[in-house]
Amino acid sequence: MTGVGARIGTVTGVRIAGPGREFLIDDEPVDIFIEDGRIVDIAPVGALAPRGEVLDGGGAWAVPGLWDNHVHTVQWALATERVTLGSAASAAEAAAIMAAAAPLPDGRKVGSGFRDAMWPDAPSVGLLDAATGTVPTYLINADVHSTWLNSAALRLEGFDSVDGMLREQDAFEISRRLNAVDPERGDIAVRAAGERAASRGVTGLVDFDMAWNADAWPRRIAAGFAAHRVEFAIYPFDLERAIRAGLRTGELHEDPEAPEAGRGLIHVGPLKIISDGSLGTRTAACSHSYPGDPENFGVLTVPPAELTELLTVATGAGLAVAVHAIGDRAVTGALDGFTVSGAVGTIEHAQLVRHADLARFGRLGVVASVQPQHALDDRDLVGRHWAGQTSIGYPLGALRDAGVELRFGSDAPVAPLDPWQGISAAVTRTDDEREPWHPEERLTREQALQASVRTSLRPGEPADIALCGLDPLVASGADLRGMPIVATVLAGRLTHGA
Repeated sequence: MTGVGARIGTVTGVRIAGPGREFLIDDEPVDIFIEDGRIVDIAPVGALAPRGEVLDGGGAWAVPGLWDNHVHTVQWALATERVTLGSAASAAEAAAIMAAAAPLPDGRKVGSGFRDAMWPDAPSVGLLDAATGTVPTYLINADVHSTWLNSAALRLEGFDSVDGMLREQDAFEISRRLNAVDPERGDIAVRAAGERAASRGVTGLVDFDMAWNADAWPRRIAAGFAAHRVEFAIYPFDLERAIRAGLRTGELHEDPEAPEAGRGLIHVGPLKIISDGSLGTRTAACSHSYPGDPENFGVLTVPPAELTELLTVATGAGLAVAVHAIGDRAVTGALDGFTVSGAVGTIEHAQLVRHADLARFGRLGVVASVQPQHALDDRDLVGRHWAGQTSIGYPLGALRDAGVELRFGSDAPVAPLDPWQGISAAVTRTDDEREPWHPEERLTREQALQASVRTSLRPGEPADIALCGLDPLVASGADLRGMPIVATVLAGRLTHGA
């Protein structure tokens, strides 16, 4: 029986769905032939003799391997160790959950996923202290742009806060410290998380961990990581280091002492710049103020001149850029920076976009790296905190119509790392009993799938393949979310299935 790790020479009896399908004469089952990690031929079933190890597709629908274009890898991997707070409907309930939680081996309590923007009460040090006592306790917002700490944790970390809330850079620093676990422990968690991603058809991701990933990924590969391709980001605090090391976007990044171990999986990604806050923390930089807080228009965490300078330096060093911009003021500022610097890359999130900026996206060739599930998770927040905004909230169809390339991601652990959730969210714009939210922004199944892959199923392309139990081009929204994955193949090697 074919097992995980096997080198596949032939995938038999599959039907092509998604990119690559247009090159077939009909929809009859085909065999896919693989050599040296690439597709070399596609033929009707039985027309050619099988070669090498055979993977029986059993009539499954084949799509190119899926990518998640926005992942905070270590934080996502460690989420399984942390207390889940997504169900907490109030600050009091979140504190009670942490009171009942067991500490980690290091003596700290860590929870993640709370959404205080809709709570009827406010977080406070006193509330959390009463529930958790002297045990250092950390609660991480679902959007990661704020954290709630008790007095013991504030003292331990050297921070001071009247209400226990730390926002933006201070919150990121707390997350970095919590994520800086022993490398062996972290790598084991990342490897397990990669295997879970492979079970959803994932063959690649963009890693936005706030760390020096240039050392971490070769180490993980040497330890046996082989679940998917990775493009790792660099942050401004490491930009000079990256330039000295000669890192350039798109280049292969493997251990020079053992290049065969990498299998060509790890590449240098973009410079990541966080230019504003988030909706959940009410810090996304917007044209209109937040209700009940007339002086709060969000924050531009990187001034325009500094942003342009970073883009210019990155471009000169051969680095693409990924600019986090959620509010419409931040999106406009990011597009201004792209215009002046000539940088190439993505705007990450683009959750509120001025009508006039849609065409600029298209003209500049800037990619919109977006997370369709966020639109559904945030629709109630938008109704409360962005009701007075006049820009377009969570655009997909509008960006598509402006000729903008879309790339989908999850922002894991903000949303689950499962591309099928994003595809379903983009197609249906709902994940409950409510009517679609702004249905004019829906995409077709073909468009959503295209935004979730990097290749097509054609000879010459990498043999990154996901075999689906249902036809994704006709599946319902619910079926897309629960899409059964029969097998996943990465560069001709089986990473999931049997």
